Amino acid sequence: MADARMNPEAPPAPDHAAVYRKDYEPPAWWVRHVDLDIDLDPKRTRVRATLDVEKNRGGPLRLAGDELKPLAVQVDGQDARWTLDGDDLVIELEGERHEVVTTVEIDPSANSQLMGLYASGGLLCTQCESEGFRRITFHPDRPDVLSTYCVTMHADAQAFPILLANGNKVAEGKGEDGRHWARWEDPFPKPSYLFALVAGDLAANSDRFTTMSGREVALNIWVREKDLPRTHHAMRSLKDAMRWDEQTYGREYDLDLFNIVAVDDFNFGAMENKGLNIFNSRYVLADAETATDMDFDGIAGVVAHEYFHNWSGNRVTCRDWFQLSLKEGFTVFRDQCFSQDMNSAAVKRIEDVRLLRAVQFPEDNGPLAHPVRPDSYIEISNFYTATVYNKGAELIRMMRTILGAQAFRKGADLYFERHDGEAATCEDFVRAMEDASGEDLTQFRLWYSQAGTPRVSVHLDHDAAAGTCTLRLRQEIPDTPGQSDKAPMAIPLKLALLDPQNGAELAGGERLVMLTEPEQQVTYDAVGATCPIVSLNRDFSAPIILKTDREDDELAALARVDGNAFARFEALQELALRAMLPAIEQGAALDPSPVIAAIEATLDAPDLDQAFKAEAIMLPAQGMIGERLEVIDPDKVHEVRRGLAAAIGRGQRAGLERLLAADRPAGDDLSVEAKGRRALRNVALGYLAAGDAAAGAALAKAQYDAARNMTERQGALAVLANLEQPQRGEALDDFYARYKDNNLVLDKWFGLQARAERAGTLEEVARLAEHPDFTLKNPNRLRALMSNFTANQWVFHHASGRGYELLADMIIAADRLNPQVAARLVPPLGRWKRFEPARSAMMRAALERIMETEGLSKDVFEQVSKSLS
Repeated sequence: MADARMNPEAPPAPDHAAVYRKDYEPPAWWVRHVDLDIDLDPKRTRVRATLDVEKNRGGPLRLAGDELKPLAVQVDGQDARWTLDGDDLVIELEGERHEVVTTVEIDPSANSQLMGLYASGGLLCTQCESEGFRRITFHPDRPDVLSTYCVTMHADAQAFPILLANGNKVAEGKGEDGRHWARWEDPFPKPSYLFALVAGDLAANSDRFTTMSGREVALNIWVREKDLPRTHHAMRSLKDAMRWDEQTYGREYDLDLFNIVAVDDFNFGAMENKGLNIFNSRYVLADAETATDMDFDGIAGVVAHEYFHNWSGNRVTCRDWFQLSLKEGFTVFRDQCFSQDMNSAAVKRIEDVRLLRAVQFPEDNGPLAHPVRPDSYIEISNFYTATVYNKGAELIRMMRTILGAQAFRKGADLYFERHDGEAATCEDFVRAMEDASGEDLTQFRLWYSQAGTPRVSVHLDHDAAAGTCTLRLRQEIPDTPGQSDKAPMAIPLKLALLDPQNGAELAGGERLVMLTEPEQQVTYDAVGATCPIVSLNRDFSAPIILKTDREDDELAALARVDGNAFARFEALQELALRAMLPAIEQGAALDPSPVIAAIEATLDAPDLDQAFKAEAIMLPAQGMIGERLEVIDPDKVHEVRRGLAAAIGRGQRAGLERLLAADRPAGDDLSVEAKGRRALRNVALGYLAAGDAAAGAALAKAQYDAARNMTERQGALAVLANLEQPQRGEALDDFYARYKDNNLVLDKWFGLQARAERAGTLEEVARLAEHPDFTLKNPNRLRALMSNFTANQWVFHHASGRGYELLADMIIAADRLNPQVAARLVPPLGRWKRFEPARSAMMRAALERIMETEGLSKDVFEQVSKSLS
């Protein structure tokens, strides 16, 4: 252990050993059925598990365990001979089939990891993905072991009047001493990570849904009774998702009951347990007073995501955890498409790409880079990453682009039909797409095995005399940890040549070009004597970094006339980057005029909706700017970006003020138009405050005081939080007083202050970490403060290094309680090689200090050791 900590290149210690995909073997024994009898108590829960095991390869039966107290082990009704290998129970078995019964005791109240069975605000609930079931009972606890389940729960009827589990409730009754019981059966075989139970004092928002075959499904969203009024949007979203999945994929829900439970303490956003989805309460509870438009959209997307998992994850699950993107990449793609259909498709695509660039691109360009289907891991929870989820979704999207929507649907149908009830692999999914379409995706498979973001260079040659154009394309795949000299990828690029005056598509319109070689050429005939402009990677058809030599006037023309909304957005973003990068890298004078002119044209364009305008005129985030630099100097990035924002605020003041003066939509209006108008007003307010702090503070305080919903109030407070004006403190104090009893809204209060780009934010974050309402035990509160702080590039990377010390202290403290959440705070420090030398050295020193901590979890060990390599 000590050697590995001091030398990050040394092999990991035995308890931190890596697991390799190449070593996969089927289980020695199948578990065909699981019968659980659970006597629930916050401090002393007893679990009696009866496993029907059937020989596969044979040999010892190894059942995984974690912090379990074994009380009894029997095989076929007789006391068994067994041993513990670490936390795992090992039983020597012969023959073909046995009944194995174990009884264990666990303490849910002491489970700060929030994995397995744990207590949360008076509830007892579970989280089993990926390896939490072993914290409830001894079990193989691997995704390729699928079983039917019968679960009987006993609990105090007053403390836990509601008892829920997977599947259908088949019996219930009263016991002795004020206790009661309920029995649930799930008829569909499932892996242990999909097991769930909840016990507590809950009330339900109940509804019904009629499936396309005419079956009635009972729907319940279970929350504390006081929260029932804030569950209506989640219920509407669930019904929308069920209808959409039937219409788009032909997938019908298969049980007669669908339950959702909201839990305050939860490591993830939500969990797709069969028939009993457990949600972080932030993705269930919403009303106009407490939730922003973005919160409402987030709830709809997460509700849909977990529901869609019923087929892409539950009915067809993963053979092993290396195949995690099989279910997550596909389901993220499905929820993205659902949200596009429910809202503005262009805006949703921009939001998804912005997230990909903010989180996944840096991951691909750092020490934690890994393929969408990883080759090894030490702790599987560390691979619930943007690469597996978001880049994985881009792979599915590329397949649909290559095959076409109709063939893709045939491939999805074949995949579900072929693998229903099985534990499948990423290769199984791709093969179904090939078999349904006749397309050879051999080269495309490299997207699953090669890490890194491809760089594609594009140059356009125009022959005016011949009226032709030649597009020269070149791809490079950068080296990543453990991978170099990579093969060229199959990259689908949607391209079009446009008339620079009116945006008319030339030479046959948009075409899909498959870039499969290191260098390729595309020739266009009958273009004419005037040089066209080229619209590239339309709709972000491939997750690449694009390099072009287009001039500013070409980008301005694209921003004005391109008929593809995403390409139009890209042109505006590139114009802003072109203005800032010379000033950051070379100290050149900042020329904001091309950006101001493009923003003015965008705001005046009658063909663009308000939501798109809000997205398009926002400047690239500081993190995205940093990705374009060889060496990041946060002070310079902040200074130049702030200067450009101020110039826009002054140069477009009249137009921005007109936006604020326009009529506001009703506070509870969630139409696309209303959300777009609110978003554009908040962007305008930010620019006006950047141009004139005093005037901006007055406008923001006026909006705060007159706010009719949380979008308006939070938008104003976000502007005020960045300003050194007296209204700042007044608004923050008022916000706290209004919402101090609402944990979800109080998270916003912590987050807005941690995101504030002001000189005092560093010390403010330190004070907030000592605030009575801050706790390490609640993942939402920890993320609200620290994730927002580390995303605040200028403040987190303060030249003193104090930001790194704060983060390291928080990681060490959180690791003692919840290693999974602590590990997810490490990546910002892992970017140390990208920063100027002084900051780089301090970031590395913070990582080394974490590494030297005694008793470091394997979750944090893996993240830190890889970050130091």
